[in-house]
Amino acid sequence: MTAAEWDVWSTTARLVVTDSAVLDEARGLCADVLSGIGRVASRFDPASELSALADDGRRQAVSPLLSDLIAEALGAAAASGGAVDPTIGGTLSDLGYDRDIALVRTGDRILARVRPVPGWQRVSLVGDVLTMPAGVLLDLGATAKASAADRCARAVAARFRVGALVAIGGDIATAGDSAGWQVEVRDLAEDVPAQVVVPAGWAISTSSTRRRTWTADGRLQHHLIDPRTSRPVVGTWAAVTAVARTCLAANTATTAAMVHGLRGQGWLDRTGLSARALTTDGRVVRFGGWDATERAA
Repeated sequence: MTAAEWDVWSTTARLVVTDSAVLDEARGLCADVLSGIGRVASRFDPASELSALADDGRRQAVSPLLSDLIAEALGAAAASGGAVDPTIGGTLSDLGYDRDIALVRTGDRILARVRPVPGWQRVSLVGDVLTMPAGVLLDLGATAKASAADRCARAVAARFRVGALVAIGGDIATAGDSAGWQVEVRDLAEDVPAQVVVPAGWAISTSSTRRRTWTADGRLQHHLIDPRTSRPVVGTWAAVTAVARTCLAANTATTAAMVHGLRGQGWLDRTGLSARALTTDGRVVRFGGWDATERAA
């Protein structure tokens, strides 16, 4: 196996393939996929298709790629009971997260107000026709990043007939033939790591309140928003990891569990997914047989 790493979207992308001869071309393919997603779905690029969307209730045609990404976000919202809501864009901007996280961290901002999350049900997507009421700003960050990992892994495996693993931050997708993948689960360097076997073609995702953080109004903020309060999630979990058939499904589950808090235990149990949660006081809680696949490093 051979690997490549590069910076993308304020995080690190990592590609692992089972044939070193295709690594350079496979990396180029991933870069093309990520670039295409960024051009249509970036909330921070004023030239992106997402940034140009009208929010005045008019019907507007969107590109097939953006339509797919919005449909995935709305599907995640429905599957999570509204916990993963793509209409949090305005709330994140009010909290200071209105540009690349590295730039957000360069200074303190005063919070004048935080708008309530409008709610994903107010967004209508019929085919490639989108309708949003006034004041709705979409944020596809979580679901689009996970979907990007899925898309890259599938594209590499299909074109080069190899086993492929693609990691974008905490979102890891695999595709193609392999004997499975050894993945280390460790949110922060000081955490006790665990080695997990991810079956070939499956994915694993981690959601955390401890990495994408910044200070606003003298308080530490993070990017996981509870749509019910329009504020960053507080309480039970520091990080949640889950294994699923797709990275999009795994990320939806981990984000929803973070937002649901204590109720996230029952929610995760009902999904049947293998998952691992780290409490804010450092305890590990396992779901769905996770302990059968975890080995302390």
